[in-house]
Amino acid sequence: MLENIRLRGAVFFGWQPSWPYATGVPNERHFRDLVLPTSDQVISYHIVLEGPCWATVEGEQPVRLEGGDILLIPHGDAYVISDQPREPSDGDIDPAREFFSLMAAGDLPLVIEDGGNGPGRNQLVCGFLGCDRHPVNPLLEGLPGYIVLSRSALDGPINDLVDIVLRECRHPQVGTQSMMLRLGEVLFIEVIRQYVQQRNLVNNPWIRGLSDPLIARSLLLLHGRIAETWTLEKLASAVNCSRSVLAERFSRVIEVPPMKYLSLWRLQVAARLLRDRQDKILSIALSVGYESETSFSRAFKRTMGSSPSAFRRSVQPAMTDRRNGST
Repeated sequence: MLENIRLRGAVFFGWQPSWPYATGVPNERHFRDLVLPTSDQVISYHIVLEGPCWATVEGEQPVRLEGGDILLIPHGDAYVISDQPREPSDGDIDPAREFFSLMAAGDLPLVIEDGGNGPGRNQLVCGFLGCDRHPVNPLLEGLPGYIVLSRSALDGPINDLVDIVLRECRHPQVGTQSMMLRLGEVLFIEVIRQYVQQRNLVNNPWIRGLSDPLIARSLLLLHGRIAETWTLEKLASAVNCSRSVLAERFSRVIEVPPMKYLSLWRLQVAARLLRDRQDKILSIALSVGYESETSFSRAFKRTMGSSPSAFRRSVQPAMTDRRNGST
């Protein structure tokens, strides 16, 4: 699932605001065209190196962030980071668009210093990533409006990754920007892994399914053998239960019937292959379980709104950029 989120680093920088300050980031639809126009959505996250500060996500209560906290905004909602709580507003849109335009053009330094002239200050690392969510991305869809994790409570390589990011910010050299963008992608995946491991995500149908032995086995088969000619009867036999039990339980836990889930997942994987590879459309169709290019094209257009060839042409600039080594 993480592989098929298809992250692409857009913007990554250090930020040192002095008090008083309040910097708003509007809903990602207001600036996605400037940083990653071929992505379905922009995700943002911030690592607080020196606190305290406040984050207020639209529709949520303000949350106080301390040094070592990591803030993730998985759905691209509007939010504000400030020395005192402040609600997002439409007045944040124009300044944010100007900032992202300059950042995307490479006209700003890797470390941004701004804010007021007060004695206090904060220090953060800020990352903005593009991802694909259409037609389905159940892992991201089940996440809350924002996530706050304490870096001190996290296991694994995340602390080493943050240290490398800080080194690159403070001592830029050839390739620093590319390094930071890719580190940003890895950091995001690590934050998601840690969050899933530490929290009981009962509100996330897909994670809930992984904790149900029957549904977990079904998901493992559907994801691992995506090109197989699955039917409800064949899947039920493979997980050793009746069709009716599997259909009812899968639909109740995952909130979509098993064959519908498989169809959506096949198209999600196909979209990634169309973006990432130059394989013939028939080859991609067969690799995700369709028997012909015609049936694949019909299903793809019905769900994605365009034919596979038109979809591939629409993302061709992004593919060219990646071949040229830029993001």
